[in-house]
Amino acid sequence: MDRSEKLLSIRPLISSAKIIQNMTEEERFQNQTLRPILKLQNDLLLASFENYIKKMKNTFYELKLEKRMNYITKSIQKDIKFRNSLKGMITGQFTIEEYELYIQNSSALNKRMMNMVIKRLQDQIQYFGKLELV
Repeated sequence: MDRSEKLLSIRPLISSAKIIQNMTEEERFQNQTLRPILKLQNDLLLASFENYIKKMKNTFYELKLEKRMNYITKSIQKDIKFRNSLKGMITGQFTIEEYELYIQNSSALNKRMMNMVIKRLQDQIQYFGKLELV
């Protein structure tokens, strides 16, 4: 079994990630590649953001829910080192064929990828600790 087969074999199946004929290449890549990889890497993405919060002096925990949501978005959009680290966690799971597709349109796919990571972290915001009821 080669690297590509091994990578594909450990990815979770996402039944809701439909592949239809008239979808764009980007949508196809998102549903076929990015969504399964993000699901596979979920625990690592959570741990990585938790570490990011600690590095930033835990100010995240002082925020109310809406500001926490914004914090997630801004940290990924504005902190290039952090964003590149997240990108590496995802692109490192690509097969060679997927990587070749990715580099043809990496700018648009990176945007999609980071938006998906933001949404995933926001949807699991309870993982990062309780909000103080003020």
